[in-house]
Amino acid sequence: MARENSPFSNYAYAILTANALRTPDKVALTYCGDQSFTYDQLNRKVNRVAHALLAAGVTPGARVASLMNETLHVAEVYLAQMKIGSTVAALNPYWPADTLRQVVEHSECTVLVYDATVEELVGAIRPELPNVKLWLRVGGAAPGTVDLDALAEGASEAEPPLGGFGNDLLALFYTSGTTGLPKAVMHTHFSSLASAQIWLDVDRDQDSVMGTGAIIWGIGFPALVGPAFYAGMTLVLEQDWGPANFLKVVPREKVTHVSLIPSFFSALLGSDDHADVDLSSLRAIVLGGEPLLPGLRERIMKRLPDAAIYSYYGQTEAPYTCFGRQDDGSQDISSVGRARMSCAARVTDPNGERVVGEVGEINLNGPNVMAGYDKQPGKTADVLRDGWYVGGDLGRMDEDGFLYVLGRREDSILKGGQWTQPAQIEEAAIEVEGVAEAGVVGVPAHPEGQDAVEQKILVAVVPRSGASLDAEAVRSALAARLPAHQAPDAVVVTGELPHTQDASGGPGKLLRRGIRDAYADRV
Repeated sequence: MARENSPFSNYAYAILTANALRTPDKVALTYCGDQSFTYDQLNRKVNRVAHALLAAGVTPGARVASLMNETLHVAEVYLAQMKIGSTVAALNPYWPADTLRQVVEHSECTVLVYDATVEELVGAIRPELPNVKLWLRVGGAAPGTVDLDALAEGASEAEPPLGGFGNDLLALFYTSGTTGLPKAVMHTHFSSLASAQIWLDVDRDQDSVMGTGAIIWGIGFPALVGPAFYAGMTLVLEQDWGPANFLKVVPREKVTHVSLIPSFFSALLGSDDHADVDLSSLRAIVLGGEPLLPGLRERIMKRLPDAAIYSYYGQTEAPYTCFGRQDDGSQDISSVGRARMSCAARVTDPNGERVVGEVGEINLNGPNVMAGYDKQPGKTADVLRDGWYVGGDLGRMDEDGFLYVLGRREDSILKGGQWTQPAQIEEAAIEVEGVAEAGVVGVPAHPEGQDAVEQKILVAVVPRSGASLDAEAVRSALAARLPAHQAPDAVVVTGELPHTQDASGGPGKLLRRGIRDAYADRV
């Protein structure tokens, strides 16, 4: 594969070294309130790690399974790998050991780097990974491993030889894996740089501060760290980015910009813990990954009146493709926005023809789109069609190019001969007095009969802190305000809804499948 000659087509050089050259003394990163690095200091530290990786035998193109919990280690080691051109296989330490072993094996990693927090997990999988020839440890020495810290301690701070550029493979970022083994999404230096430009579409200045926590796996690193550095912001990096720590860190660090999923604010505003906390530094809130229900948007605006609210739409395979403003009247609040500059979006009918004003499959295109699924040409062909990524979401586009996301095709509920997306019912549910969060699923109305497609509607609700909910009262309230084909057949009151798990401390994406598994027998 042809390589670009410019170092600025190397992802890590473009987002980090460029700022070390431009604003060397600006604070690039603070970690958990007790460590701080300027762009120059961070770049030198990353360079030492890069030289240590080379000294240990990591070569350009080598697939390096990266299993770390500490976010500072993630940032340093990922960037070092990206400079020298090894491929980062961004593993999730919350996966079961067997899933982890299978992913490392399938991705053909020959090197594994880990930190001290996952020692037990590494011990469980190491004997079953004979193809991993080199084991690197961050956080001190251990038998049978190379001490990466010791190698980095005396390594050169000069720029290492750059080993990856442009269309070269940068990393494997894994899907959530809610069904089957997580798919390895291949992103290049170019595609990740395209995603890094997201903050260029958001109001900011030289004093902007981006706060985040969970970057340990999936698309988190290029979706959070990369954009902050690319825009020359200060990145506040935390281990815990749950609501409780968020309420401590934002006023302490004067955080101005955050990128979160709506469920985070359902949890944050579901209690009164935030009431006396100074969150006035927040100027931009970017929300995506889940539908932003209008009722929740209103709660956020009421609590944070000085913060602009933005929405985005994309997937691990095509991050941040669409973008919009949610609080200034520039678009319908039900829309996620329009395709970003240099990107494209469309909606197509079952024949693959573009339609406007009709429901169809969402197609995404642009320099941010993945190269494909690693070693899965069939699945790649299923979703990459003539350059467009078609990932199974349904939506509608209006004449002005604004996209309305309806949800996953498989999440659609058929009742009374009419299709409904769960978000429509969830929006009504969180407007019921005392409801903090809601999740809606369809379950087969006649699982053993011929009419297995027809479904009943199950709603699971979480009460606000201090509130008490009666399931039948909630069901009656929803039945009174919804059409018959959206009226719930059963309501369950629960302390929490199932979400994806990571190290953030806050809720991940809502797992509707978990609601169905836990409560289907209540219908």
